[in-house]
Amino acid sequence: MAIGYLQIQTRTAREAIPLDGALVQVLDDEGNVLYRLITNESGETTVVPLETTDGNFSRNPDYLGAPYFSYGVKVEAEGFEPVTVERIPIFDGETAVLPVSMVPLPEDQKQESGAGEELTVGSPAVASEQGRNQQGTSADARVLRQVVIPDPITVHLGAPDEPAANVRVPFLDYVKNVASSEIYPTWPEASLKANIYAIMTFALNRVYTEWYTSRGYDFDITNSTAYDQYYVPGRPIYSSISDAVEEVFGEYVRRQGQEAPYFTSFCNGRTVTCQGLSQWGTVSLAERGYTPLQILRYYYPNDIGIAKTNIVTGAVTSYPGTALRTGSFGLDVQTLQTWLSRVRRNYPAIPAITDSAGTFGESTREAVESFQRIFNLTPDGVVGKATWNKLSSLYTSVTRLGELDSEGTSLGIGTVPPASVLRQGARGQDVVTLQYLLNLISRYYPSVPAPAQDGIFGSGTRQSVEAFQRERGLDPDGIVGERTWKALYDIYLGIGENVPTPGPETAYINYTVQAGDSLWLIAQRYGTTVSAIRQANGLTSDVLQIGQVLRIPVAQGSYVEYTVRAGDTLWELARRYGTTVEAIRQANGLTGSVLQIGQVLRIPV
Repeated sequence: MAIGYLQIQTRTAREAIPLDGALVQVLDDEGNVLYRLITNESGETTVVPLETTDGNFSRNPDYLGAPYFSYGVKVEAEGFEPVTVERIPIFDGETAVLPVSMVPLPEDQKQESGAGEELTVGSPAVASEQGRNQQGTSADARVLRQVVIPDPITVHLGAPDEPAANVRVPFLDYVKNVASSEIYPTWPEASLKANIYAIMTFALNRVYTEWYTSRGYDFDITNSTAYDQYYVPGRPIYSSISDAVEEVFGEYVRRQGQEAPYFTSFCNGRTVTCQGLSQWGTVSLAERGYTPLQILRYYYPNDIGIAKTNIVTGAVTSYPGTALRTGSFGLDVQTLQTWLSRVRRNYPAIPAITDSAGTFGESTREAVESFQRIFNLTPDGVVGKATWNKLSSLYTSVTRLGELDSEGTSLGIGTVPPASVLRQGARGQDVVTLQYLLNLISRYYPSVPAPAQDGIFGSGTRQSVEAFQRERGLDPDGIVGERTWKALYDIYLGIGENVPTPGPETAYINYTVQAGDSLWLIAQRYGTTVSAIRQANGLTSDVLQIGQVLRIPVAQGSYVEYTVRAGDTLWELARRYGTTVEAIRQANGLTGSVLQIGQVLRIPV
């Protein structure tokens, strides 16, 4: 009997917050509990082995059975709706990573009730006999100026004219999901990459030609295999597919002399035939030694080639164009370090970076590798396009969540809903409150779009209200009356009660021991403890040597006192303590850069 593997990850708020201590049960197809697991501080379970079918069956187009075993997963966490995922395919030798997005309970629901959210994964689309009617073009009168990675991409969970929810998904996660939903992960590497090129290019073509938005739709692509390609919310991602996507992420198929992504239509090629790529045909071609590009040219015009784009919509900073690794230096490395340090507040398993700002040293590499392991990226310590874009997306998510927390305090949202009735055209403070609530809730409910926070109840706010009303089982009339206000506040207060708040980030500074120093004095000076200093430096005694360099743990957002010495400058102090010149000026009320020897400064960490 063959063996496959499964790992579960429990997170909330678009992965911004991991859920530690969630109970995960892995079930067989008869509902028997095979494993009871508890998630760690990164929201992850251990990887567990599961019996499955021999991988050779999944590479044989004539095999009519299911080339995998199916399992179920049930996840429970205090303060969150339980989630059940059924019919999870497990393949020979593959690790399936199941991301479980947990939704906080409303304030008026003190404990889990009913079954919670129930998801079904089922067979990949390559096993389906449903016909495909993919239509598109590689050029159109209405196109974007350049090829961009849509991050996030908006996916309609149904046929174009079918009433269904839209979800916004990071493009990297979208491509991995679609590839895992379309084909078998046990196929040869060249076959996987050829299919991934087709999947990625198909989506980029939809965005570039504005195929749906130019027709008045509010989404980029659907998950209907009749029109587009298969996206299954909440499905597991397979290791081989994840690795292959990372290698080719941001690349796409185009014809010679054209900028537009080629319209890469495809079908399974066994029970359904089409003019485009045959998914099963890529397997036989790969087994004959064809490269991914040769496979693509077998089905598409001979003059197609592979192009790249580094332009990402919604990204904090576009990918530098060159991978960052040990020995790299400069502003891009400093940006990377800033992102990792901020994400570390939510994911403390990522080690602290002690390298100088802008220098990619050993501690930066260790932090990158840890991030890559937590988010199912190849843990090579090299920041390529996939790692950069994933980190950028997550940094945006965690910082936006922090901004929303601060905004809620400044707006004085309170616990009592307004008594007003709001509809399109309304303006004022209650509209600001409404838009804030919808923005916060959208972080936990992917089907609720975030409206602009401008105090004007326009069409965007109405669409967001309607999506929220549908999500909560209310009449989707787009009018915010008593029932909608109550539902909004129940969710808002439930988030405050149930979602864990990340603690302050622990940063480290280097301190050189001077005459008269002791661990107790140093701990008092930097607002930490003797045991914390011992642990950070692996000390077994309190004996210090003059000139010895210690790593001192300090809480992010705190201050240390520093006495100016000969040769000190604000720039050098900012670099040494990982802050900015302006932050030091503000902390000390300075208007210039002149320092006096013996002057005591408060340095923000």
